[in-house]
Amino acid sequence: MGCCFSKRRKAAQGGQQQQQQQQAAGADGEPAAGEEKAPQYSWEQRAKMDPKDYTFSGLKDETVGRLPGKVAGQQFIIQDCENCSIYIFDHSATITVDDCVNCQIFLGPIKGSVFFRDCKDCKCIVACQQFRTRDCRKLEVFLCCATQPIIESSTGMKFGCFQYYYPELALQFKDAGLSIFNNTWSNIHDFTPVSGENNWGLLPENAVVQDYVPLPSSEELKAVRISTDAMRSIIPITRGRRQKSSEESCLAVFFAGDYTTANARKLIDEMTGKGFQLVQTKEVPMKAEDAQRVFRQCASEFIPLLEKGPVVALEFNGDGAVEACQSTVNDVFNGTKVFVSESKASASQDVDNFYNFAEMQMGM
Repeated sequence: MGCCFSKRRKAAQGGQQQQQQQQAAGADGEPAAGEEKAPQYSWEQRAKMDPKDYTFSGLKDETVGRLPGKVAGQQFIIQDCENCSIYIFDHSATITVDDCVNCQIFLGPIKGSVFFRDCKDCKCIVACQQFRTRDCRKLEVFLCCATQPIIESSTGMKFGCFQYYYPELALQFKDAGLSIFNNTWSNIHDFTPVSGENNWGLLPENAVVQDYVPLPSSEELKAVRISTDAMRSIIPITRGRRQKSSEESCLAVFFAGDYTTANARKLIDEMTGKGFQLVQTKEVPMKAEDAQRVFRQCASEFIPLLEKGPVVALEFNGDGAVEACQSTVNDVFNGTKVFVSESKASASQDVDNFYNFAEMQMGM
């Protein structure tokens, strides 16, 4: 009993002392004359984030979005929306999309995962590190995904290659840690397959992005200078796992340098302009032993270049692809070290060697 009484008495005394200190400090909380000001820490000075700025919830028949710079790498939540057009024109950490029906959704680069749950009849454009759906029905997705996309308990899923442009998008990919050359959009893993049925397929090759996700209609979002022209897409348009038109493919590999991305894009433009198809691309670091396996007798020429950074590989397909690629590289990239398949006979092995290595490297 005495102990309890003593504690209450001390607490009361402490309260009196605190009240006296506050009175001495003044009404504005500033320390009294002669007293030191309490230190302020950086985390105390940060602007508080309002969760409502990173959430779209319970919307119906609305067009909403976030402009570049407004999400800035934070998490975002989209839930319980119906018949809405939703645009996130910025990079984010992760995004969850739950219980949405008949929505058109654009999601800029996501550093981590995007997870669609219990959604149906939605059309989407998505760039992410990881893509997953659960209990979804009839989603049509133009996708850029660095790892193998996964669907679970989902049906009627359709996928196409991401194609989109606005001026800030390239930097957003970098801020999200995503390479424009790592896109496994068509390599879908169905976690819950049903015997005799196929829960997913590919969108038509001639699918027009704007027919699925129209450009935003609100005045605020119209400020974003968007293009859905495939030639301007930040992500190179690849065939993925569609059937190849020819038995002849060619591997071209650029090595790290100041103009690697620009050179790779230039070769893509040159080769596709000549009617060849871009099947797949990959950006991945290589070691000397990897080069020995992939480049074989040419490895010693390229091993010193591997220390500068990751390589960018491109697979082109079409009759005459090897000769055309060699000619283009000699004409356009004279003086730049580029690996190109030596012959039609060796090209198929080159492609298999590189992409088998790349899949192992990326843990797919």
